[in-house]
Amino acid sequence: MSVASIQSDRLGANPFVVEGPIVSGSGIPGPNFSLGTVAGGDRESEWVYCQLVLASQTTLQPGQWFQWTRDYVASLLTTAAAVVGQRCGVFSGAAQPPTLTGGPVGAITLAAGTYYIWLQRNGQAPALVATATAALVVAETTNTAGQASAPASATATTKAIANVNFAAANQTFTATTVNGSNLLTSLSGLNAGSGPFIGAAVSGTGISGGTTISGITYSPSGVVQSITLSANATANGTGITITATGVLEATLMRPFLSKVN
Repeated sequence: MSVASIQSDRLGANPFVVEGPIVSGSGIPGPNFSLGTVAGGDRESEWVYCQLVLASQTTLQPGQWFQWTRDYVASLLTTAAAVVGQRCGVFSGAAQPPTLTGGPVGAITLAAGTYYIWLQRNGQAPALVATATAALVVAETTNTAGQASAPASATATTKAIANVNFAAANQTFTATTVNGSNLLTSLSGLNAGSGPFIGAAVSGTGISGGTTISGITYSPSGVVQSITLSANATANGTGITITATGVLEATLMRPFLSKVN
């Protein structure tokens, strides 16, 4: 995952604060930047400041795909709602929880309302991917909001996402598990910049089916110290091989919706 380096008196060095909900007369400040403002960071990364209007409570997860209009009004990407020609990118996490629930550089649950968020359009980023096969250079929309797919060949009636590819279909690393604990520790084979990411499905000895990554703890220097799972481990283990899938490291090159497949 890339790290933003914009400097601002209001937001500091990380622009991933989700602002809102913006309600007239509530006393909550309006947006802090002009729509379409771009923030930069390492790994060739760029983020765009967009408006997001939610009709109901919605959880935003790192790696979710969004599209945005020429006026920088964003919406979760689906095949049905995708507009050919619009630009798209991913939500790479919330820096802090302004409403309901959330966590550092993680998922955040928002009530219905109007928000302002930073969406990544360039550089290395987590990407929510349903299917990942073959050369990992075909990217397309799906019927699931915020989820893309990387099949071996294009799927008819989906919308093609141009200018994106993926590093690998899955990631493996080793960890220590403790029966009854949801923490993976003594991690090896990880790189904080390339995942695994929050929301990824994990499997391995002592890991129940359907378990996902719900949190990641980093040291001050950015080293992954522990991973929190959505379910407790069912066995003790040392040097257990863990496989993570579903949220992949993507290279974004200002992607856009290029055509109907």
